[in-house]
Amino acid sequence: MSFHARLIELLKKDRRFIDDDGELIIAAVQDGAWKIDRDLIKLLLSDVEIRAKFFDEIDGYWVFNFNTFIEYTSQKGLLNNSYTRFRNRIGLTIGEQFLRERGDVALVWPYKDCFLEGGQTSEEDKHDEVFFNEVLAQDEITQMLAPKVLTRFQRYSPNGAQSVTNFRRDENGVIRDNLIIKGNNLLTLHSIKSEFRGQVNLIYIDPPFNTSGAANVFSYNNSFNHSSWLTFMKNRLEIARELLSQTGIIVIAIDHSELFYLGVLADEIFSRENRIGVIAVETNPRGRSDSKFFATSSEYFLVYAKDEKVASINPLPLTKDQAAAFSNKDDISEYRLLPFRRSGSNSTPKERPNLYYPIFVNEDLSYIGLEDKKGCRKITPKDTDGNDKVWRQSKERFMEAVANGDIVIKTINGDFAVYLKDRIKNGRKPKTIWVSPSYDASSHGTMLLKAMFKRKAFSYPKSIFLIKDIIRITTSNNDLILDFFAGSGTTAHAVLELNKEENTSRQFIICEQMDYLQPVTMKRISNVIEENKQGEFIYFELLEQNEAFMQKIQSAASSAELLNLWNDMAEGSFLNWYVNPMRPEDAILDFEALGREENGLEKQKHLLAEMLDKNQLYVNLSEIDDAQFNVSEDDKNLNRAFYGESING
Repeated sequence: MSFHARLIELLKKDRRFIDDDGELIIAAVQDGAWKIDRDLIKLLLSDVEIRAKFFDEIDGYWVFNFNTFIEYTSQKGLLNNSYTRFRNRIGLTIGEQFLRERGDVALVWPYKDCFLEGGQTSEEDKHDEVFFNEVLAQDEITQMLAPKVLTRFQRYSPNGAQSVTNFRRDENGVIRDNLIIKGNNLLTLHSIKSEFRGQVNLIYIDPPFNTSGAANVFSYNNSFNHSSWLTFMKNRLEIARELLSQTGIIVIAIDHSELFYLGVLADEIFSRENRIGVIAVETNPRGRSDSKFFATSSEYFLVYAKDEKVASINPLPLTKDQAAAFSNKDDISEYRLLPFRRSGSNSTPKERPNLYYPIFVNEDLSYIGLEDKKGCRKITPKDTDGNDKVWRQSKERFMEAVANGDIVIKTINGDFAVYLKDRIKNGRKPKTIWVSPSYDASSHGTMLLKAMFKRKAFSYPKSIFLIKDIIRITTSNNDLILDFFAGSGTTAHAVLELNKEENTSRQFIICEQMDYLQPVTMKRISNVIEENKQGEFIYFELLEQNEAFMQKIQSAASSAELLNLWNDMAEGSFLNWYVNPMRPEDAILDFEALGREENGLEKQKHLLAEMLDKNQLYVNLSEIDDAQFNVSEDDKNLNRAFYGESING
């Protein structure tokens, strides 16, 4: 084995120095050398030949020759495998340094198209996503997050699809149409922020859970898995907060795998003081049979207010059992009768002296109070065995209840018994544990869609009843609900159903970039609108440029397809400025050799994706009049109608 190969093999033993493809990261190695990293030094000393090359022996001590090591590892030919040779051939280096080695760039995960999504075209495909560890200069991110050109506008109503001529706006100029938007969700959020900043009353999202095992939606190197998922979420939650109204609330669905870490991240973004609830929901009453220890049956909702001082939540409707229990009714509300005497071993006068006092009642019940009037009978809180207990409320609260008509006296076997009217006004306060057969994701999510589409159309949709209850407690009439992980469209479906049931006009905006958006999500919402004979929405897309090539890269099934795509990219895509658009013969040979290696197809996809300029995944609004993008006059007018004055700024 050559010295080169021997050194590389030795350095790869330290996981810190290799990337997701198993390739050596020279920048990480050199950084370790600069810091005189203890583990790196021990590694280099472990090989006699390598030790002799990079260390000087002085009086029995080995002294690390830093300059020799840096000079040697900076050689362009050090990494001479097919992957590296191809990068050199097409210009993915600047000044003989690979992009990831340069010190004037920042490692970022701006949005999932480039780094986490790959080319996912169905819900199941997300289990095999390709992770793009891109390196981008920070000043490029601003351009990436600029508003995008919108296209393919269509309005859908009970009468079917129609062309769009304008957007409906309220008295404050805010768009009041329901919207379904196709495109990367981070870029979509930044595109709509000028219109909807501070306008959203509820953000509900059900993001990918980053669960380990077969359902892992981020199947890249585990050492990168956790931090990348958090960055992915951080990018989106930061812009989400800008969109929330001052009284707005965000609800994030998550499972146990990232619950604590997401909570810390959300605490940082929304403030710990604004965390108003953590709700456990039984979504799988049967429990997962493949769980190693506990049969997982629940998920969680993290609930944050934009400002808990002004936020509020609504009560939930009574369940059937609760409605039966609160069967009494007077002029004020429904109620049930509770014994005014407390039970329990700790309900004694010794432990709660302020709750022990006599109540006086006359025979015809025309007087109930604390004063021992003539002809009154004295009632003390004793149990059936004659032991002293205490009342539910203090003297002051008791007299308030008497004044409100909330104390009821019944005669039982010649004795008076005191009861309190336990009232429910407008429903019940939501608890932090939600258990109901209606929340079963299989019965009221998966099976609901299966009945609608006559097939399994989507994996792991939430119960529509669960989402309806989330919307009930966090919104009111005319409120705006945003879901930027739309999936199968449960949120929009729930909004439409609630509007019909409660005669309200809640509005939804949902975002999704998957190819199932039209055949599943839009079809579902269209069916609900047609069935209800009410509601409508406007559909539009972010105008794609390099995004179309990204999707083709990920859907390619062979090296031959990728070679053809490389040629198409050279002619019709926006390549990074440092990429040679030509296809040199030696580069093609290296590319073909790479495809024959282990995981070669995925490595080839990574390399082609690196060639694309990520600032041009979608067409920026500032380029709407550029002739090369061929934006129609109708689309230009509708972009102006959507963005308003911000189209020029």
